Amino acid sequence: MLRRQLGRKLEALRKAAGLTMEKAAEDLDRARATLYRIESGAENVRFRAADVKEMLKLYGASDEDTELVLAMAAATRENKNWWHDYIGSGLPRWFQLYIGLEAAASNIRQYQAELVPGLLQTRAYAEQLFLMPSGAIEAEDRDGQERAIQLRVERQALLTRFSAPQLSVIINEAVLRRPVGSTTIMAEQLQQILKAAELPNVTVQVLTFSAGLHAGAMSGAFSILEFPRDGNGREVEPPVAYLEAATGAIYLDKSHETAAYNAIWADMAGRALNPSRSKSLIQQVAEEYSRA
Repeated sequence: MLRRQLGRKLEALRKAAGLTMEKAAEDLDRARATLYRIESGAENVRFRAADVKEMLKLYGASDEDTELVLAMAAATRENKNWWHDYIGSGLPRWFQLYIGLEAAASNIRQYQAELVPGLLQTRAYAEQLFLMPSGAIEAEDRDGQERAIQLRVERQALLTRFSAPQLSVIINEAVLRRPVGSTTIMAEQLQQILKAAELPNVTVQVLTFSAGLHAGAMSGAFSILEFPRDGNGREVEPPVAYLEAATGAIYLDKSHETAAYNAIWADMAGRALNPSRSKSLIQQVAEEYSRA
């Protein structure tokens, strides 16, 4: 998130100076693509002090902005997040941004049509998923699979940390009914969901088959992440809608894009069982697996 904030700050300074991205790139003797990656806060960009100072000079930044931007750039070089250990094995590069945003979010909403959300999965359930063909990790890469599973487990500490985010989940009834692995794995997995739903910051709703057609039927699975506000009540980071595919992901942060997913969420939340009735259904299905 810090990288994205820094990139947006540099973009704002460039625009305030009346420079297009093409002109700024030319004056800085950089490729336009490089400047785009800088302003996007890309993970592979190093905000070197000399380069940042050159940009600030070109943009005519004030002393106050210069001090702020240089401090932010220094922080990106010093900060090494826990998930960086997984880069290159078990953590696709396109997923790195999501992990960082998830860790910084104050509110996470997720809809899943087929699978239990990663933050609620048991290790045994996750192991079954990584046995399936995937665009991110080769089936023969056992070490990569194990590291990806461990990453998924470690991410779940997010829910019980100090100042944990609010997690709201809507799952299709198919998530409960479709066996993943053995009946024992499914029974344990559904009990794990119920356990998580007891946390004060976690809400789970089930969208039953009887709800009929709903807006999520056309959108597929997605997440909406919202971030803390500063002392003046302003967003420090715009909300992001995240859509994942086998070999990549889409991050949508324009207001009309996130508004569309908020509308889809509102439709599904209104059709889904309330949290209490959802827990009852999950418990019922868990008992069915236990008896099978």
